Amino acid sequence: MSRILVAGCGDLGMELARRLAEAGNEVIGLRRSVKTMPAGVQLMTADVASPTTLERIATIQPEILVYCVAATEHSDENYRLSYVEGLRNVLAALKNVPLQHIFFVSSTGVYGQETHEWLDEDIPPLPTDFSGQRMLEAEALLAGYPATVLRFSGIYGPGRTRMIRLAQVPAQWPPKNGWTNRIHRDDGAAFIQYLIGQLEYATPARLYLVTDSQPVALYDVLHWLAQQLQVEAETIATPTVAGNKRLSNQRMLATGYRFIYPDYVAGYQALLNAGY
Repeated sequence: MSRILVAGCGDLGMELARRLAEAGNEVIGLRRSVKTMPAGVQLMTADVASPTTLERIATIQPEILVYCVAATEHSDENYRLSYVEGLRNVLAALKNVPLQHIFFVSSTGVYGQETHEWLDEDIPPLPTDFSGQRMLEAEALLAGYPATVLRFSGIYGPGRTRMIRLAQVPAQWPPKNGWTNRIHRDDGAAFIQYLIGQLEYATPARLYLVTDSQPVALYDVLHWLAQQLQVEAETIATPTVAGNKRLSNQRMLATGYRFIYPDYVAGYQALLNAGY
């Protein structure tokens, strides 16, 4: 079992910390504010953007760092503080700690390409906005470390109801029918846990696209959800699929990981059954 520091205990981080502790690991969850943690998870309050608050984390002597901080607003400054400076500060605070491995939760937003071709880890990212650029800047800080970058596609799961709410109002469906890629929160957390469990036997790749097995056009998801919710949407015309991209998870599957929710139907059906 390992001593693991989970820096950033929002929705994804809390679920990951819960799973790691349940598996018998010693888990410390780092977050800015006090919150009840899952059973077996120690809470440490600190702000990754404030180096003086991070001075204590070296005393933990973590073997593994998972950095899964989430920006609190969609602005260049917040992304810089949350991802670039935040990661830089945590790495500096742990500079004398011999980390076995670092996992950094990044985003497939680094791919600004709009194409019908499949994109995988070998395709160079071409960010078109500050969010993708800041993510790449943060990823670059891990050069020279034993680290793995996890580029997550759109996370959905309990409490993340934007797509369900949109499906309920067909008149507000967007005019563009682009490709969409997603990962259920539970699969995102379970995959990180799986890679951590594999460290004893194998070194993970430097980069994974963390996304499910079915990229799908937006209107396919909306029509399916509308049907499940008994919302009349048959008269809504489906635009030609255009824009965004399709992401491949073949490297993720090659690790031996098996999905809990391999596609949007399985994932959203579970949410609907649970009342979202």
